[in-house]
Amino acid sequence: MAQKVLGWAAHDDSGKLRPFIFTRRENGINDVTIKIMYCGMCRTDVHFARNEWGNTTYPIVPGYEIVGIITKVGSNVGDFKIGDRVGVGYVSHTCLKCELCNNSKENYCDQMRPVYNGIASDGSVTYGGYSKMIVAHHRYCVHIPKNLPMDRAAPLLGAGITVYCAMKNSNIFECPGKQIGVIGLGGLGHMAIKFGKAFGHHVTVISTSPSKEKLAKDKLGSDDFILSTNPTQMQWSRRSLDFILDTVSANHSLGPYIELLKVDGTLAIVGEPPKPIDFPSTPLIYGKKTIKGSIIGSVGEIQEMMDLCGKYEILPDIEVVTPKRINEAFDRLLRNDVKFRFVLDIAGDQASRL
Repeated sequence: MAQKVLGWAAHDDSGKLRPFIFTRRENGINDVTIKIMYCGMCRTDVHFARNEWGNTTYPIVPGYEIVGIITKVGSNVGDFKIGDRVGVGYVSHTCLKCELCNNSKENYCDQMRPVYNGIASDGSVTYGGYSKMIVAHHRYCVHIPKNLPMDRAAPLLGAGITVYCAMKNSNIFECPGKQIGVIGLGGLGHMAIKFGKAFGHHVTVISTSPSKEKLAKDKLGSDDFILSTNPTQMQWSRRSLDFILDTVSANHSLGPYIELLKVDGTLAIVGEPPKPIDFPSTPLIYGKKTIKGSIIGSVGEIQEMMDLCGKYEILPDIEVVTPKRINEAFDRLLRNDVKFRFVLDIAGDQASRL
């Protein structure tokens, strides 16, 4: 039967979160019920909570980097069992019939419904991972490797897979020794450094903040640092990079960064600024360069990434917060005051570190 659940919701564009009781659907034959242990927190959650993209339906329970323990399975579920450690990402429903779904690209399906701020297949509102439990179709769940701590695994379902797919789709993992640039050193950027170094690349962080240089090099192991507000450094680095990952969600021009690419180089955009991005065509034409976009991956890609992170112990750096500090964390996200990802401990201070 349907269950009443405690979550934390925003009720207007102030984005302030407070306790909220709502109903989860009954566990169906294709579903699993998950006791949520941790949920990653990111700027996307803030954008939706504050209606910064203009499409928020209130009340909204954010959170799409969900990890927990299965407590119930439907009769048609064969790949998960009670007690399994699992993750649920952004996708909660697709048609499972179209060409995209049949080719493991269900995240691009026209009928894709998000895990929150959407309408489920039964007509109910979808609520995210800032809550005690969730009912999910098993098709959209992944196994969490046993050696990955659950709190640190949570951001892999958002920041991790976003970076992984952008790099994978540009063939970055196939040939080591490339010159990679990372614009922005936040939740996404720090994962790009980790993936880049794990696969044997030379990684350069590009930032507007000189204070980020020590952090990038000493803590995260980047090889170089370019201060993008320094014209001399930008000129010295012209045509030096094979690939650039742009993680910045604030408004900015791509022109100066395109100049850093080698001939045939690629710039992949994973940030989503609120206004159209400005870029000149001349350096693209005369350098045969490419600008492309990328977003979250398919369920298969998420599982592939999780297994790889388990094998090589690639994990985000996190700060765990309890529900009583949830609005403080939101405020700090707005100020970029986190290194590098907040994770909400749903059970509070008493949660077990499984």
